[in-house]
Amino acid sequence: MFDPRRIDYLLSEAARSMEQNGEFSQEQELLVGVDLGTAYVVLVVLDPSGKPVACEMEASQVLRDGLVVDYMGAVETVKRLKGRIEDRLGVTLHRAAIAVPPGTAPADQKTHRYIVEACDMDVVCILEEPVAANAVLQIESGVIVDIGGGTTGLSVIRDGKVVFTADEATGGTHISLVLMGGRKVSFEQAEEMKKNSALQQEVLRAVLPVLQKMASIVQANIQGFEVDCVYLVGGTCCLPGIEEVFARELGIPTYKPQNPLLVTPLGIALGCAQQM
Repeated sequence: MFDPRRIDYLLSEAARSMEQNGEFSQEQELLVGVDLGTAYVVLVVLDPSGKPVACEMEASQVLRDGLVVDYMGAVETVKRLKGRIEDRLGVTLHRAAIAVPPGTAPADQKTHRYIVEACDMDVVCILEEPVAANAVLQIESGVIVDIGGGTTGLSVIRDGKVVFTADEATGGTHISLVLMGGRKVSFEQAEEMKKNSALQQEVLRAVLPVLQKMASIVQANIQGFEVDCVYLVGGTCCLPGIEEVFARELGIPTYKPQNPLLVTPLGIALGCAQQM
């Protein structure tokens, strides 16, 4: 059942686990979710009760629009994150779940699997990203909008199941490109501007047309569906005020959890629990 307090508690625990260390017995089966994103690679680890105990992430460009473009770079990134978590927790991680965008071809799914297996973890399940996100949100009906680095993806949920998906190429990278052109800065500087809390109102004004474009993608794809709420996830949704833009453009109530970047990685780890 959708419960904003439960969701924000889980996400706050996941964020807090980035700074915490702990000691676990090797007999305890920790649950691992590996999220290979366009802008970030994220590993989330849960204890057997489902509580987040460790999280590591790293900015990366090893994927583009859900497809691996730098296999060895992806392997090395996952290995680094896994190694840091193992050092912090005093255990070896053996099993993990992964997720892919809806409609990912079997060959590309295998590439995601091989990356994690190259890091000495067995892949216990492969989830579609909206299914992973809804493991956290637990909505019965609505639209999950996942805005990552490269694309705006959406999934229509009915009776707790995904009944329609779409994905179009407008994401966080496009926001950075607009900032580059408008503010005459480098791509790296534009990325930092997005994260600077003192600049976020300025950023929001500068990239409003891009956010409106994202909302129009959602609007065009939900025609014919009865939608009573939109749920925002993905790293780009960390931009303050984005939920207000979507609510205004769509005329539909829009919910954003406190840390939308961690929703899907946390859901992937929860998916791992279902296979144990």
